[in-house]
Amino acid sequence: MLNFTKRFKTGEGFKFVVLVLRMSKMYHMPGKFLFVFLLFSVVLSEKAFSQKEFQVKEAKQAVAVDKGHFYVINNSTIHKYTKADGKLVQSWDGSERGIKHLNSGVVIKGKLYCANSNYPEIPMASAVEIFDAKTLQHIGNHSFGINNHGSLTWLDQKDGFWYIGFAHYGGKEASEGRDVRWTSFVKYTLDWKEVESWIFPKNIVELFTPKSNSGGALGGDGLLYLTGHDRPEIYVMKIPSWGYTLEYVKTIPVGIHGQGIAIDRIVKDRVVVYGINRAESTVVVEDIK
Repeated sequence: MLNFTKRFKTGEGFKFVVLVLRMSKMYHMPGKFLFVFLLFSVVLSEKAFSQKEFQVKEAKQAVAVDKGHFYVINNSTIHKYTKADGKLVQSWDGSERGIKHLNSGVVIKGKLYCANSNYPEIPMASAVEIFDAKTLQHIGNHSFGINNHGSLTWLDQKDGFWYIGFAHYGGKEASEGRDVRWTSFVKYTLDWKEVESWIFPKNIVELFTPKSNSGGALGGDGLLYLTGHDRPEIYVMKIPSWGYTLEYVKTIPVGIHGQGIAIDRIVKDRVVVYGINRAESTVVVEDIK
């Protein structure tokens, strides 16, 4: 469960306590009542975000998830663990095959699709690597090569279409004079034909900078759940009914620190997200809705 200490790290708990203390002075709230009020409020906030953690030393890039397992993705390796108790089941290592930067993954109908890029090399090149989720055997590939949209960081599938995040970076990692503002969200058919695309709102681009959109997933509620590189936040957005810019909905403070995320599709009545805290080498499970 997400403890109050973690909420202080995100700043949410601290801001709340400051607000309550100001109210106590304004309305001359007795100390005993203040303590009960704070405690009750913390308990209520705990119901909004629950958390489970697994200690996994390879947790540096992303997590994918299916009915019984989660898959820890780290540059050139994939490690498969049981959801129930975090036991290692299988591993795959692509370093000898030239795999340098697997960014994220998603499991769809028994197949694990991983975003593969040559980050931080320029020009940017990307591909989708496909694995049998049961055996972790590599069974397919789709190469984007040098794609004008940028570097592939994440992908998901919904209603018969692919939805894909392509990143651009700032500073020394900028490519061909393009910075984070060029980061885009693109819709493809199942056979990889581009349909349409969107850009990110300015307030989100500022939060991404100097890195970019590292992860994302589509919720059953029709919303997009997106991450940056390292902030402990999930940005909720939706595809607009007009224009070309994704519509910002809200920011959710979480124990996941950016990078690649995945939504547990087995849970139907709320949004449960798997992600990582790379500084602590943990896989973090958040119940955010």
